[in-house]
Amino acid sequence: MTQPDDLLLSDAERLHALTALGDHYAAGRLDDPEFHARSGDVAAARTLAQLDGAFRDLPGGVPLTSVDGLIVRSATAGGGEMTVSSSSYSSGPPTPALRDADADLADLRKRGKLVESLDGVVIGLTLITFLVLQIVVDWQYAWIVWPSLIVTLGLPRLVLRYSDSDEKTYEKIKKADQQAREDRLRAATERIRELGDGRETRG
Repeated sequence: MTQPDDLLLSDAERLHALTALGDHYAAGRLDDPEFHARSGDVAAARTLAQLDGAFRDLPGGVPLTSVDGLIVRSATAGGGEMTVSSSSYSSGPPTPALRDADADLADLRKRGKLVESLDGVVIGLTLITFLVLQIVVDWQYAWIVWPSLIVTLGLPRLVLRYSDSDEKTYEKIKKADQQAREDRLRAATERIRELGDGRETRG
């Protein structure tokens, strides 16, 4: 009887694994050489077991599993932000200065995202209040809720100590993160297209 790990992969299953690996690359978990090497291994894999090496240290593991003699796809893994762990440093633990810089950036990202979320809530509630006062209550001074946005939008920034400088820095970081992710996604797509479904490598 065929062992689960010895089950042969189809082209579609191999492509699914390549796509999952591309997502990890786009999320920043793999650098260029690692992605190119691992994607080549995935494209050349013949069995389920041969995928283990490419996903051994990635969250979620191999995005395929065997169930009752069948190969089943799991949700494509790899999304989300890159987190810093001890394994991220090849030459020992980070210095205090690096830890402080990483902590500051993480804190700024957290506060920036929270302020963005609160802004959306405040604007939404203000719009609902305006519509209720204008249409339901028919109050001619309903427009007064809009100037109040200056105060309500400023409160989260005051509480979170989120200055104009922080906001500008956060916007730059967000744009840089987005650009880097787009670049990695483009590179991953090109690599997957280059490898195709793996038939050329196995040919």
